[in-house]
Amino acid sequence: MKNNFLFTSESVTEGHPDKMCDVISDSILDAYIKKDKNARVACEVTATTGVISVMGEITSNAGVDISQIVRETVSEIGYEGDCFGFDGQNCAVMSMIDKQSDDIDLGVSLSLEARQSEKANGEEAKESLGAGDQGMMFGFACNETDVLMPAPIYYANLLSQQLTKARKNKCLDYLGPDGKSMITFEYQDGKPMKIDTIVISTQHLLNVKQEKIYQDVIKYVIHPIIPQKFIDSKTKILVNPTGRFVKGGPCADTGLTGRKIIVDTYGGMGRHGGGAFSGKDPTKVDRTGAYAARYVAKNIIAADIADKCEVQIAYAIGVSNPVSVHVNTFNTAKIPDQDIAHMISEIFDLRPAALIEQFSMRGPIYKQLSAYGHFGRTDIDAAWERTDKVDQIQAYLK
Repeated sequence: MKNNFLFTSESVTEGHPDKMCDVISDSILDAYIKKDKNARVACEVTATTGVISVMGEITSNAGVDISQIVRETVSEIGYEGDCFGFDGQNCAVMSMIDKQSDDIDLGVSLSLEARQSEKANGEEAKESLGAGDQGMMFGFACNETDVLMPAPIYYANLLSQQLTKARKNKCLDYLGPDGKSMITFEYQDGKPMKIDTIVISTQHLLNVKQEKIYQDVIKYVIHPIIPQKFIDSKTKILVNPTGRFVKGGPCADTGLTGRKIIVDTYGGMGRHGGGAFSGKDPTKVDRTGAYAARYVAKNIIAADIADKCEVQIAYAIGVSNPVSVHVNTFNTAKIPDQDIAHMISEIFDLRPAALIEQFSMRGPIYKQLSAYGHFGRTDIDAAWERTDKVDQIQAYLK
């Protein structure tokens, strides 16, 4: 039976106004965790013309200069001086931070299980930390790429990353920080076979002609990233389709933390629970639970049980153990999905404290994740991307 279709995913650079807010939020989170590994951080940022606003709830013994972190991060992204309409050194920074709610802290610091058992020492410490919120998180993996990610979002993220590299290494020194990529893959029999369309939109200086940008983007951004096997004479390449992209960043469009959650995950190929990642410490299961779900799904695919796998994990606030685990392999598995779900409960420890320990999430690891995707990265060592449970899975199934 034929399964032919087109599927599109997009990505954005770190200078996109929404993504810039993600980077700032995670930079603030890193600064707190570097000084206080148990800091409770829920930090959101907005950015508009000349103003960065930092809001949220933070409880920590550490002192952090939020204004300095904001300015350093914005400047590092590339918004310095008046060249691209926003200046990290001269913008206004407004900080509106409160402490974490005592009611939330009650359930997170001492879980329902720990309160019922009156134990919170030794091994019981993993029971003592409750989930920081209720909600459901999804993880996804498939065998379309070597990193077990869907091809459209994987290559879209690489293109955005390459666009930034070409700007920062001065190869294309006329580019601005703001940019987007989008790829449409043609699937045949459910497999990505060729690219139908590539779209690159990139901020640039006013005096650079569109034809030069078009040729340079193909040469220095697209060709180094996209395998030739995916491109043929029918592949459409669109660069700055409006004809000009001079005004960009926060002065062109207000930015907000958590507005690029599909870019952060699977490009729409897998479902999303709705919770953003950036600016949240690891007690927040929006982040840790989603990382865990990806870890589980990736190990299932790496163990060659299925071609495609989506895992849902659901938590209740203040409770350490998930309330449910659901598996969908889209009829590609060698065993029933319910058997896989049972196996997960036997092999994977999905309590927040256990995940935080296993993934080494009490360190300043978050800024590096804030742009170009939280999954399928080969440029950083993300513990949830490891496939170290494959042997246990295969042994369990024998």
